[in-house]
Amino acid sequence: MNKIAFVFPGQGSQAVGMGKSVAEEDSNAKKIFEQADSRLGYSLSDIIFNGPIETLTQTTNAQPALLTTSIAIMQCLQTSGIKPDYTAGHSLGEYTALVAAGAISFEDAVYAVHKRGEYMEEAVPNGEGTMAAVLGLDRQILKEVTDEVTANGNSVQLANLNCPGQIVISGTVKGVEEASALAKERGAKRALPLQVSGPFHSQLMKPAAEKFTRILNEINIVDAQIPVIANVTAEPMTDANEIKEKLIEQLYSPVQWEDSVRKMIDLGVDTFIEIGSGKVLSGLIKKINKEVKIYSIQDMESCAQVVQELKA
Repeated sequence: MNKIAFVFPGQGSQAVGMGKSVAEEDSNAKKIFEQADSRLGYSLSDIIFNGPIETLTQTTNAQPALLTTSIAIMQCLQTSGIKPDYTAGHSLGEYTALVAAGAISFEDAVYAVHKRGEYMEEAVPNGEGTMAAVLGLDRQILKEVTDEVTANGNSVQLANLNCPGQIVISGTVKGVEEASALAKERGAKRALPLQVSGPFHSQLMKPAAEKFTRILNEINIVDAQIPVIANVTAEPMTDANEIKEKLIEQLYSPVQWEDSVRKMIDLGVDTFIEIGSGKVLSGLIKKINKEVKIYSIQDMESCAQVVQELKA
């Protein structure tokens, strides 16, 4: 029997107009956008559908916007009776995965990630922290590089272990610059600075994690009905206490995406469905394993095609 994983994109995948056609064609999807607006107290859906992109890309908007769009698009799979055996999401996408798995209500999640974005923005003054993608270097060598630079006084860590040969580092501007230069000396093909508003998934996010703990205590987290692969450990989790703990650690720990995908394949997953804006995760999964089936759903048309194939 095929095992299916639903996977959900993180920040960076946002695009103006995402999910708009789904909201127009599906009343369940439309409801999701309305619930988001009502929980946040402003028209997030207007920003998603009409932009401008600068406003949508602000962390406090981008995080709830991506979560809302993915959950709205997922409605069409659910009404077709397609259920996942596992869920996972990249960074912010982990919250979407937890909603899909029944561990957090959609309204609580949309509120939580809006606050998460706010605290991430506040944790490090603008311009002091950054991230860069390092291509073509082994993770062990890169970890030695970042440890070395950090030990010399400029904080930098591995942030996203995306796929073989693509790792994102995060830290102070100086730390990321030094580690990028040193990584190239040690054999990296390239180090590309990323357009981000802060050093996400680095030790510099610890102040955000402290504040965010209060928000997670306010919302209701229950045991997941479907195992969710945790970013921090790349292991399945269903226990409510563990989920809360891992969401706090996730803010300042690396996203183990490559290991998470390998774990799901080890658990028998042979079909991945990326639900939401863009195809970033589909591209990464292909680089991790060429044998598995990968689908990407962004609108009603792509949903109908995937449902048809899976039911055949």
